[in-house]
Amino acid sequence: MSNPTLQAFFLGRALATAIGEKMEEVITTSMSGVGRFDAEQREWLHRFVEDVFEQAQSSQTEVSSEVDSSSSGEDLQATIDNLRAEIAQVRVALQQYRSSS
Repeated sequence: MSNPTLQAFFLGRALATAIGEKMEEVITTSMSGVGRFDAEQREWLHRFVEDVFEQAQSSQTEVSSEVDSSSSGEDLQATIDNLRAEIAQVRVALQQYRSSS
C-alpha cells in the first residue's frame, strides 16, 4: 500500500477511532465521578437531616421529662399554699422587727 491517500484515510480512521475511545473513557469516568459525588452528597444530607431530627427529639424528650417531673413533684395548689404561708411568716417577722426597733 504505497498510495498516500489510502494511508491517510486509514490513519485518519484509526485516529478517529482512538479519539472516540478516549472520549468515551473520559466521559464514562466523568459521569461516574459525578454520580459518586451526587450519591455522597445525598448520603451526607440524609445523615445531616437524621442528626437534626435526633437532636430535636432529644431536646423535646428532655424538656417534656423536666415538665413531667416538676408537675408530678407537688400539686400546684399545695405549692401556692406553702408560698402563702412563708409570706405570712415573713410579714410577722417583719412586723416584730419594726415594733422592736
